[in-house]
Order: sequence, then C-alpha cells, then structure tokens
Amino acid sequence: YNVEYSGMKFAMFFLAEYAHIFLAGSVLVTLFLGGWRVPFVPNPPVWLGLLSFLAKVFVIFFWFVWVRATWPRLRYDTLMRFGWRILLPLAFASFCATAVVKVLA
Repeated sequence: YNVEYSGMKFAMFFLAEYAHIFLAGSVLVTLFLGGWRVPFVPNPPVWLGLLSFLAKVFVIFFWFVWVRATWPRLRYDTLMRFGWRILLPLAFASFCATAVVKVLA
C-alpha cells in the first residue's frame, strides 16, 4: 500500500506507524511492566521514574521494529489458511481438553 505514496504522504504514513508503535509500547509498559516504577528502588525521584519509563518504552519500541524488519511478510491468503486450518482446530481442541479436565477434576 506504500507504493502509491511518495514525499509528504509517505512520511505521514511512516510517522503514524512509528507513533502507533510508541503509543502501544507506552500502554504495554504502563499495564504490564510497572510503568514509571524503577526496579528495586522504593521511592525514586521523578526524573528517574521518567527515565525508567522511557527506557522500557525504548526496549519495546526496539523489539517491535526488530520483529517487523526481520520476519517475512505473509500474504493474506496464507494467513487466513493458517488461521482456519490450524489455529481454529487447535483452539477447539484446547477448549474441549479444558472442558474435560474441568469435568474430571
């Protein structure tokens, strides 16, 4: 979809994409990695909490960009085939196994 765009439109798409990665990283850090809390420091100063938050976001941002750059892009039809033929039966089998374990336990 990026082939048709050049110049400022292309830059805006990439800016929006990287802003999305930054915001998703911020949400992940806030919800799952302790937000601004510094590990092993009970009452850190504000600047240290902000630095800790930004460092955690940078790690998540780096991980997102690294995964996006190294994994091959999947065609939509192969992704749908994988979902319908492999993931859906696995999910159904997991659901049935969980039901059996709950009934027997």
